[in-house]
Amino acid sequence: MRHRNGAAGAGGGGGGMADVLVYSKEGPGRLGWTRLRRARSPLGVGRRARRRARSLGGAVQRRLRLRLQQIEAAGAAWLEEEEEVDEAVVAAGVEWGAREKKARKKKARRRERAERERERREREEQRQREEREWRQLRELRERRERRPTGDEKEKQRVGGERQAAGPGSDQGGERDGSEEPPREPGHFGGRGQPFLVRGKAGLLVLLHHAQSFTFTGKCRLTCLYGRVQVFGFIISQGQPAYDLYSPHTNCALTFEAISYLMPEKTIKDMKLEVRSLIKDHISSANAFPMMKQFSPMCSIVMLESLETPAMDFILSYPAFSHLFSGKKQEPSSYTLEQLTVSSVGIKKCEEESGFHLSESSSSAIEELITACREEIDGCPIIMACGPKCIGKSTFNRYLINQLLNSIPRVDFLDCDLGQTEFTPPGCVSLSNVTEPLFGPPFTHQRKTRKMVFYGDSSCEDDCKKYMDIVKYVFSAYQREAPLIINTMGWVKGDGLLLLIDLIRMLAPTHIVQFSSEHSKDMPLLTPEYTAGMAGLQTKGKTRVKNRHLDCIDSESSGDPDEEKGSQPHSTGHKLLLVQSEFAGAGVAQLTQWHSPVLRDMALLGYLALLQPPEAKPFFPLHHLVPFQIPFSSVALRVIHTDVAPTHTMYTVNASWIGLCRILDDVKQKTDGPVFLTDNPVCDCVGFGIIRGISMVKKVYYVLTPLSHEKLRQVNCLMIGNITIPHCVFKSQPKIEGEMPYVTSEYNFSIWGAGKLRVRKLLQRREYL
Repeated sequence: MRHRNGAAGAGGGGGGMADVLVYSKEGPGRLGWTRLRRARSPLGVGRRARRRARSLGGAVQRRLRLRLQQIEAAGAAWLEEEEEVDEAVVAAGVEWGAREKKARKKKARRRERAERERERREREEQRQREEREWRQLRELRERRERRPTGDEKEKQRVGGERQAAGPGSDQGGERDGSEEPPREPGHFGGRGQPFLVRGKAGLLVLLHHAQSFTFTGKCRLTCLYGRVQVFGFIISQGQPAYDLYSPHTNCALTFEAISYLMPEKTIKDMKLEVRSLIKDHISSANAFPMMKQFSPMCSIVMLESLETPAMDFILSYPAFSHLFSGKKQEPSSYTLEQLTVSSVGIKKCEEESGFHLSESSSSAIEELITACREEIDGCPIIMACGPKCIGKSTFNRYLINQLLNSIPRVDFLDCDLGQTEFTPPGCVSLSNVTEPLFGPPFTHQRKTRKMVFYGDSSCEDDCKKYMDIVKYVFSAYQREAPLIINTMGWVKGDGLLLLIDLIRMLAPTHIVQFSSEHSKDMPLLTPEYTAGMAGLQTKGKTRVKNRHLDCIDSESSGDPDEEKGSQPHSTGHKLLLVQSEFAGAGVAQLTQWHSPVLRDMALLGYLALLQPPEAKPFFPLHHLVPFQIPFSSVALRVIHTDVAPTHTMYTVNASWIGLCRILDDVKQKTDGPVFLTDNPVCDCVGFGIIRGISMVKKVYYVLTPLSHEKLRQVNCLMIGNITIPHCVFKSQPKIEGEMPYVTSEYNFSIWGAGKLRVRKLLQRREYL
């Protein structure tokens, strides 16, 4: 009966392997046992497990049978893993004998040794991988240090062309070796070049270590993986997107992949992380070729099209319409790669057109960064000085970006009236810089901490007032962060003497003096020279010989009381010499056409702040609603020349004005305009355009980006020699008939009348 029940359970398949385990070899014979083995479940166990199961009692066998049935129902492959049976036996409450325990311990020790060996192999592979990566990094650094010169590059290029052509190319024969496979659509690069992939909303660029991408145009950059450096500022994974502006009037921008701390992950885990980061920005078809190019120490950035109402407003004027795009080309002349890159509003260009630091500039920046980090003698005060077109502004922007990598804020004192950085021209300002600068001044017009409107792009006519303004603005500096001082390019004659006065008044700790092959007339501004040289308003210290003591004494020339009260004590400064090596450095003739263009662009950049953030399309200036300012609430002053009161209102109309705040109250007995009799040194809140004057309502119509709260602080309107760009008058869309403020019939014999000057704009400049 026992054999019949066992055979029935096995043949029906209901008992499964549990019936086989409890079946013994007692029975009708070999034939029945063979038939039973063929009919058993495929999830059977080995011979050792069957022997163990036969030694169990009846109750224990029933518990074991139930446990194995549950494991089989769960789908566990315990046929291949003998440990599954051991766990099931333990769960059933079975205690093994001494021999079984010894065997189990032996197997456990074997598993531990195998685990330790596996961990050792993984550590060894990780060490070899790190050594290989560091070896590659060293080779890359050595290769960059051994970068060939221009002649060597030309020889390499010619040699490469000959090698690529092959020995039989002149005869039209086939080239040796396999041809490069056709590139798949949608991605470009590789083999030493950045790998470009078209994404869902932009362009993804994969750069291996030390690879760079130089471009012109405007775009928005987001670092998805790794780290890149853009104009001295490091952008890491997880940081917000940054707007990049690379117009044709300045040197092209470049972003470069730099080294970073390698995560303690395998290559497979790193690829999984990258795949999860880019899956929302790229299709799966383009993700596969990008992952094939992935390697440790690479970086991935996403470039998106940048369209803002402010930039649309500037580009709407014909003179600046090709500011970022350059000259138009025929569609047939574009390659597929150029079309892909142009989809985000940029154009790839040669690395030579980008920004390059000379050896003297690099050493000066390293020393300045070290001084700002350590701050041994307090916050450093850095002054950049040199002739026109020498690279001072570009150096200052790059230095600011480098400092923002390690400190949260940099203060900037702008003493250059003609080429201001954060304000329209004609101002002296103090700014707190906390964000990197990725473009020329017209792209980052911003609020300042303290600002005074001088009213002209040069201070030749009134240097005393200029010095008073600089002293007033410098008094707001609280020495909480390093200070960078930008000076004018006027360094000859009285300009050099004025610079000496600035050095004595501001007492910089470091002076960065620029020079080039075309400008070597400027003397070295050593501490001894600045201390002994007399300025426009200050007197230097002369070294005379004492006849009685036969020694050298230092005496001040001039009134001792005046010297004591007017000249602060200076402990000296450190002079850093920078040799500008770009083409055209120090050629002052370039400023005849370039400086006015940059001033007009800065003015348009400030007027672009009038555009609402979400305005699509932008609003022309004559479509914006102006503020109404009563005559009795503000005073008027023309600061650059003397104007009769009867002609002042004609001067004010359609003029660029500074919205200022004076300490005195504006008192007026009548409802007519109020005029100031002197030029006060006062705070400038902002700027605007007087669009019109109503003599009936007694109000000024003013266009300004200031808010109502800021405008309530204004009680003085300053009119200077800063003119509105001519394109604002000549390009007024949707105007029928004669344009306001523009006429072709005018009597030029009237004193003070003049024609609008025609300028050849936007000639290419590779070095600003």
